[in-house]
Amino acid sequence: MMPLNNSMLITGGAGFIGSYLINQLIVKGVNVICLDNFDEFYPRKSKENNIKSFIASPLFTLIEGDIRNKELLDDIFKKQTIGIVIHLAAKAGVRPSIINPQEYFDVNVNGTLNLLEVMKNHSVQNFIFASSSSIYGNNLKIPYSELDNVDFPISPYACSKKSGELLTHTYHTLYNMNVINLRFFTVYGPGQRPDLAIHKFVNNIYKNIPIEVYGDGSTSRDYTYIDDTVTGILAAIHYLEINTNVYETINLGNNYPVKLSDLIEIIEEITQKKFIEKKLPIQMGDVNITFADITKAKQLLNYHPKVSLKEGVINFKKWYEKKLV
Repeated sequence: MMPLNNSMLITGGAGFIGSYLINQLIVKGVNVICLDNFDEFYPRKSKENNIKSFIASPLFTLIEGDIRNKELLDDIFKKQTIGIVIHLAAKAGVRPSIINPQEYFDVNVNGTLNLLEVMKNHSVQNFIFASSSSIYGNNLKIPYSELDNVDFPISPYACSKKSGELLTHTYHTLYNMNVINLRFFTVYGPGQRPDLAIHKFVNNIYKNIPIEVYGDGSTSRDYTYIDDTVTGILAAIHYLEINTNVYETINLGNNYPVKLSDLIEIIEEITQKKFIEKKLPIQMGDVNITFADITKAKQLLNYHPKVSLKEGVINFKKWYEKKLV
């Protein structure tokens, strides 16, 4: 069991998922070190807003820097007593990864390798890795199980996440690191990245800007509300606190895929507005469906997602409207 008085290092901690997680950890009295490079993928102001409610907390330390900087990582581990690393930092997004695959591999693979090496050198044994539902590709068997073959990614982003999982297995085997790979399924909610569908759609419907609809609307996503995802991460942290010799890969989804056409109808119903749609072909790298089998998450983490898509979109709408004021 790791000492509970040790700090937790959250990479990408100023991002959407990371900031929600840090807020919950601080409420629980945990010392948190947040490492974030404030990547220009979306406006810095968004990340600053994510962390503003707890940035002054004595339990919170912000370090601005990049996981590709080995010297910085080594310095952090020399100066801090770290019990667990929750690795959320990554270049995100399927479509941008097709445009710039080199940078995605540099950050998502080499950055992960740097972290694991520094952990090994400083005898830090506990690691949670943020993987992705994209790793399943266009798997014909649904729902997606952690036992499924994931050797057929269809985007550089998915491939980089698969590579990260392979690295965590290698370091578990060689150095007895305790690892949980969490495969996230389309996490959404107040504060989510502006490039993701629900945020982009709500923004466009309020501003009367056309939305881009790829394909015939039949593609489906297993939308998972941020509170449910963070509850799963906290449960994974607790699992590492009470178990040894751990190597697990676990889906964190909602177990309920929703078609794009249905999502559009839900947003129209909740906002009482109508979309202007611009039809486009299916994009390269986009999977047809994501659908999480969460049996393992229920068994190991007592994970039971509670928030329906409609409830989650209502919460998002309220948050978005406050931003407009």
